[in-house]
Amino acid sequence: MHTTTSQSTADPAIAQPAPVKRLLSLDTLRGFDMFWIMGGEDVFHILAKTTGWAWAVVIAEQLHHPDWNGFTAYDLIFPLFLFMAGVSTPFSIGSRLEKGADKSEVARKIITRGLVLVLLGVIYNNGLFVKAFQDTRFPSVLGRIGLAGMFGQLIYLYASTRFQYIWFVGLLLGYWALMMLVPVPGCGAGILTMECNLASFIDRQIVPGHLYKTIHDPEGVFSTIPAIGNALLGIFAGTFLRAHGRTGVQKTLRLLGIGVGFVVLAWLWNFVFPVNKNLWTSSFVCVTGGFSLILLAIFYWVIDVKGLKGWTFFFTVIGMNSILIYLAGEFISFDYAARFFFEGLLKLSSSEVVQKVGMAIGVLAVKWAFLYYMYKKKTFLRV
Repeated sequence: MHTTTSQSTADPAIAQPAPVKRLLSLDTLRGFDMFWIMGGEDVFHILAKTTGWAWAVVIAEQLHHPDWNGFTAYDLIFPLFLFMAGVSTPFSIGSRLEKGADKSEVARKIITRGLVLVLLGVIYNNGLFVKAFQDTRFPSVLGRIGLAGMFGQLIYLYASTRFQYIWFVGLLLGYWALMMLVPVPGCGAGILTMECNLASFIDRQIVPGHLYKTIHDPEGVFSTIPAIGNALLGIFAGTFLRAHGRTGVQKTLRLLGIGVGFVVLAWLWNFVFPVNKNLWTSSFVCVTGGFSLILLAIFYWVIDVKGLKGWTFFFTVIGMNSILIYLAGEFISFDYAARFFFEGLLKLSSSEVVQKVGMAIGVLAVKWAFLYYMYKKKTFLRV
């Protein structure tokens, strides 16, 4: 892991690939995605709670994960990051291969990045050497991004386009078959409760330390297998965008059409294999992949095709250092800084709405200012 002050020479990271100049939309979309978990969600939760406004309540309800089966907009944040890592792959690794880079050397760097992200995920969850081994949670968001992104990129590196598609279909169908047909001791086959599903059972047998929900971990090892599909779908989208021969409008319409198709497929598949983020079911891959394609198409059309770029800077600053702000909250008290700068001013108002919503916006502003400072210094955290 290192910081860099040069965008042109930095190796792309799996979790946060180097900015692709021809796709400003990708950095903007990454920043839009990160905006919600760096503070955007808090603004709407507090707004809904303090005002009761119907539109704020509707948005806030979409910023919660379902208890088990189902899907909300909040479920899209994590797989969208994984998808975007895939989108950048043909631009970064593909261009290096075209310049004659050695595949084994590229593979070594891909594997190294993946394992570093796993390590960072363990540190993010547990701190550094502060928990006993049996109390340590090893699965993590960064770990899943690292492993799924790593395997997706290795498939891109060594498999032909045809076999990349075969891998994608095989992973989703294979995971479905295993989850529904392999019996779990004491439960039987095809039971998808938290206690009895195959993924949780396997994680309980092989994952060391502590699982997030004791009997289940939403970032477990076995359910990382279908997550490779999100990375591969991003790779397919990136390959398509990088190819010549189609106009920007044609590319936009193709991405939109395929995205809608995946969403429809997901809800049909949902009847026999429920959409479930905790298990990262194949139908969940399809619905998140479909919405990821739709969002990418919209951002690509607005920014790269129509050239409407003035509004992108706010999100681009976030997107170019998304892994930094994800980790920084564990080490920097942004809340303390926000209180220092804004608490006195906000107390001038007697309105609870102004005070609470204002403080949430203040925290978000402090985080953005921190990222803007790093942006002006051209310092970007890479893995």
